[in-house]
Amino acid sequence: MQDYSSELIFRLKDLHINFDKYKFYPRDEEFNSAIYDSDRKLIFSTLESKNVDFNSEVYTTNSKIHFVEQPESYYLGAKYVVLEIDDDLLWFEKLKKEIALFILIAFTFMVFFGYFLLKLFLKPMRDALHLLDRFIKDTTHELNTPVSAVITNVEMIDIDSLDEKLARKIKRIDTGAKTISNIYEDLTYLTLNNKIISQDENINLSKIVRQRVDYFKTLADVKRIEIKTSIKEDIFIFCDNKKISKLIDNLLSNAIKYNKVKGQIKVSLQENRLIIEDSGKGMSQTQVEQLFERYTRFDKSVGGFGIGLNIVSMIAKEYNLKINVQSQEKIGTKMEITWQK
Repeated sequence: MQDYSSELIFRLKDLHINFDKYKFYPRDEEFNSAIYDSDRKLIFSTLESKNVDFNSEVYTTNSKIHFVEQPESYYLGAKYVVLEIDDDLLWFEKLKKEIALFILIAFTFMVFFGYFLLKLFLKPMRDALHLLDRFIKDTTHELNTPVSAVITNVEMIDIDSLDEKLARKIKRIDTGAKTISNIYEDLTYLTLNNKIISQDENINLSKIVRQRVDYFKTLADVKRIEIKTSIKEDIFIFCDNKKISKLIDNLLSNAIKYNKVKGQIKVSLQENRLIIEDSGKGMSQTQVEQLFERYTRFDKSVGGFGIGLNIVSMIAKEYNLKINVQSQEKIGTKMEITWQK
């Protein structure tokens, strides 16, 4: 309508200058128009509407759109030029499409820009994780031989034949060696997980749980932690022997690591259910929700890389094991593993 107005004013100017030549008010098929003087009195009109709102620049009445313009000069004495067109709402549909297109373009731009910023901001974190993974791979490679040598030689020693003072030293060496061995196995599993082929078979879980409890008894004795067991005989599960052992090891290791001195650990194995409960520090609900994330550690005074429970989660997902965690701060944590028969 602004274009129509400019066109009409140009023709009014031409008529004003060449009035003797034309003498006819300019008309157009695309719009109706009218001109008013400075007192808002009608000079000439082809409008269908009789009343004009001079206080509005654009307004609608009776399915008509009106546009009010004030020319720079009073051509033919006109102070106001009023245009009128049918309101077919096509302009509104066009406007909606243009707005939708603008929103789509803006959204697309924001997505790409946000993705770029996200990559930029996350680059230091990615670099740090890459460096940590590389460090873990290098560490596991160097740990294998000395850890194996220490554990083998400690197991060959007959502790009962030694005096009490020396026996305590050997037990401390055994504890340290088993701690390092467990960390080594975690790191190995983490770095080689994608290359490990599972040797799934029907295994006696009751025997494995007893073996792992016996293995960790030395570590529990250091903190004078009592391990109580309730293990039903001949509970079988179809999975990889090493992986299920690693899952149990990490649960027992955490139960010892985060337990209090003279605390307790209860290990219960029933049909389709393994429960390991400790009397340790416990966790808040927020910590429980982040428990299985890699490199997550809630107590930095206790050693470790924060990968043990992440490995537990990976193994559980592989064999459709469900993990239920119940924990209360300063009371303890209960880890329940269930599966279908």
